[in-house]
Amino acid sequence: MKRRTFLRGTGVALGLPWMEALGAGQNPVRMAMLYMPNGVNVPMWTPKGEGRDFELSPTLSPLGDLKQKVVVLSNLWNEAARGGDGHYVKESAILTCRTIKKTPGADIANGVSMDQVAARQAGQETPLASLELGVTPVAIGVDAVVGYTRIYGSHIAWSSATTPLARELNPRAVYERLYRAAHGVGADTAQMDKLLLDRVQEDARKLRTRISKEDRHRLDEYLSVMRSLEQRVERSAAGDKRNWKPKSAIEAKGAPPERPADHAEHVKLMLDMIAVAFQTDTTRVATFMFGNAVSNVSFRFLEGVNAGHHDVSHHGKDPDKLRQYQIINQWHVAQYAYLLRRLEGMREGDKTVLDNSMVLFGSALQDGDRHWMHNLPMVLGGGGGGRVIGGQHIVSGEDTPLANLYVSMLEAFGAPVERFADSTGPLKGLMRT
Repeated sequence: MKRRTFLRGTGVALGLPWMEALGAGQNPVRMAMLYMPNGVNVPMWTPKGEGRDFELSPTLSPLGDLKQKVVVLSNLWNEAARGGDGHYVKESAILTCRTIKKTPGADIANGVSMDQVAARQAGQETPLASLELGVTPVAIGVDAVVGYTRIYGSHIAWSSATTPLARELNPRAVYERLYRAAHGVGADTAQMDKLLLDRVQEDARKLRTRISKEDRHRLDEYLSVMRSLEQRVERSAAGDKRNWKPKSAIEAKGAPPERPADHAEHVKLMLDMIAVAFQTDTTRVATFMFGNAVSNVSFRFLEGVNAGHHDVSHHGKDPDKLRQYQIINQWHVAQYAYLLRRLEGMREGDKTVLDNSMVLFGSALQDGDRHWMHNLPMVLGGGGGGRVIGGQHIVSGEDTPLANLYVSMLEAFGAPVERFADSTGPLKGLMRT
């Protein structure tokens, strides 16, 4: 079985026409999560002051012109990520707030991520229920040091406890999906996609009988991710004829390159895809991973950095490693600011797409050297349709559940829940009532 068959299978179009549920003149609320691996240089991250009287830290300085549009969140933690290994237990649960099952094989278990709770609410109103993006291929096999399958570190979006959602890594393929959704996907095209996926799965079943036990584990891990595509393809193949039109045009000539020149360009192109998807209302829910758990992407392209991300996160209080760590953190914040500015530049009546969005940026670790899950580094950008009180640093009580933030975001999104994971209520001071 050729690898490109799998890759082709993950590039199927997921278009489903939709019926606009909102009244004339109203704009939908969008939600995105941008995940950064390996934690932060804490002293350089934490702002001075609380409430509206605060100063952005050096690492958060790229948000200077957006200060009134963001909320810095302190003292949130994910209790379900206590214990376990240094990375996988924490990073795979950043949006589920659940404890993953320790396994070296395909019998994975986590929980439904908060983005998918939102997608279930809004997914029938947009061609794509949600958009999962990344820049690093799925890691498979077992991390022998800790005994967890690496598949946990490659996904933050989970549609069920056993189904991590496949991420798209190719910016051109993402654009083509958005284009096809905006211009309509006929039942014939969707049926072809379904046949393609069926063929991929049949090939996998045949291959499984001819490979080693270890390779069967790897194949099963990969197919566990592919399961999420089945539901999406089935939606497309249903051939629903509801009338949907994009909120703005998507032109074929606007497609980005298939192979970005470098890591920085790759990241920016994927953030552009989120902006296009939100502006056109092709989806209202997106996640993006800057890297997998334990990411050791080289940041030598940044002045003053000569090492990989994971390496410098294990700084051991070495001043030079801490300096490089902060530079890498600040670069990630600058990319986050880039997306916020793009959304801020997109008008929707007397507001902007950013005004009608919630874009969360953060890491599942505080200090990467300690693998600390207390006081997680989190920033929320956007107005949430007028609900989010921007321009503040919220310092919650020590070890406030991260899930409280998700309860508030889901309510503002229009998918309210009484409880999410270990939440104790909405996050105080974040939303207008």
